[in-house]
Amino acid sequence: MRVPRDLTGRDLIKALGKLGYAVTRQSGSHIRLTTSKNGTHHITVPDHRPIKVGTLSGILSDVAAHHQMTREDLLTLLF
Repeated sequence: MRVPRDLTGRDLIKALGKLGYAVTRQSGSHIRLTTSKNGTHHITVPDHRPIKVGTLSGILSDVAAHHQMTREDLLTLLF
């Protein structure tokens, strides 16, 4: 599955909620999410429209590594 090209920051935050991520703080246009599943994990998501593909790819890779799944499985679960 390909990485979505037109995903906004708010859409990504909503999708990551399926994995237990919740907003913990915001500084300008960057929003920090935290989950306690599989240990505590923090990620920062830019509230941009759309998120650049490289940035989105990095975020998804980090989340997949934390949850010990492949990026393909993560994409299928989220989208």
